[in-house]
Amino acid sequence: MKAVDRELRLRHLTVDEALFRLDQYLNDAFMAGLPCVRIVHGKGIGVLRQAVQEALAKHPLVKSYRLGGYGEGDYGVTIVEFASR
Repeated sequence: MKAVDRELRLRHLTVDEALFRLDQYLNDAFMAGLPCVRIVHGKGIGVLRQAVQEALAKHPLVKSYRLGGYGEGDYGVTIVEFASR
C-alpha cells in the first residue's frame, strides 16, 4: 500500500485539475485508512473552495467536511472526515 499524505494542496490549479486530483486523493486516503484529511484550496475569491465543497457533498466516501478553524488554515482549508469502512 502506498503512503498517502494527510494533506492535499490544490492552490493555483484550475477547477478541473483540482477536482481530478481531489477524487484520486480521496480514494487513496480512504484506502490508506486515514480517518480525516486537509484539503488546501486557498482563500482567493472562493471559486476553488466552492468547487471542492460541492464535490465533497456528493462524494460517497465523505462523511462530513468543514472549513478549517483558527490555526487550521481558516477558510483556505477544508477538513474532511471519511465515512466508516
